[in-house]
Amino acid sequence: MRSSERPHLTNGMTMVVTTLCFLLGSTAFAHGADDVNANARRHRKGKTVISEEFPKAQISIGKGFRFMGTQRVNLLGNAEAEQYIFAKRGRGSIVERFYLIQFEHYLPTNNFTYSYASMPAIRMGDLPFNYDVKSWPDLGPLLMEDKSDGAAMEQLLAKRHLSLPHDAAVVRMFHIPSADRRMELMILYGEALPPDTAVPVRKGGVSLLKESPSSAQMFLEHARQGLIVQTR
Repeated sequence: MRSSERPHLTNGMTMVVTTLCFLLGSTAFAHGADDVNANARRHRKGKTVISEEFPKAQISIGKGFRFMGTQRVNLLGNAEAEQYIFAKRGRGSIVERFYLIQFEHYLPTNNFTYSYASMPAIRMGDLPFNYDVKSWPDLGPLLMEDKSDGAAMEQLLAKRHLSLPHDAAVVRMFHIPSADRRMELMILYGEALPPDTAVPVRKGGVSLLKESPSSAQMFLEHARQGLIVQTR
């Protein structure tokens, strides 16, 4: 990354370092049974993701969501991400709500750092986060077009015969667990918007914190309701 703040789902739907692509060749999928490995830095038990370090915490997803899978994503040789995806199915094959829990770190081949100082701060359980809330049209196609970590999530959902909603609100939350700022925990919460929504939606995305603060607060609360973050 060339700027101090790494964008996810920003203008142009760039979710990682600008123009970074995921490499499916290094992606491993898991679905169904608990993926418990005593020697792993992170594992999942039911709907709880347990991290042994960076940060040492456990993140639990609430009722109504199903675990869709986990995968590792190489981001054009600059960073690596470990994704855990949970979703609630709506009508047909459309996802009504979803959570993406992503642990990411830059590789030794660069000196990039993460920073979200321009975003407002909140606490999720025991951890501090920075966050924003945006609405997007055609979320799935935009993520696939961008070929980022969001595209990797869309690919995994497609393997489960699911699609992201046409219009959606997305809450992004970022926690920096290391002093060198080369690691991050990102949590995305997404929610489908109904066809007659009063929430502003347009091409390029809308910052709801600026244009519809009451909507932003509502979606933030929805994200918090289905999420428990605890340090270990």
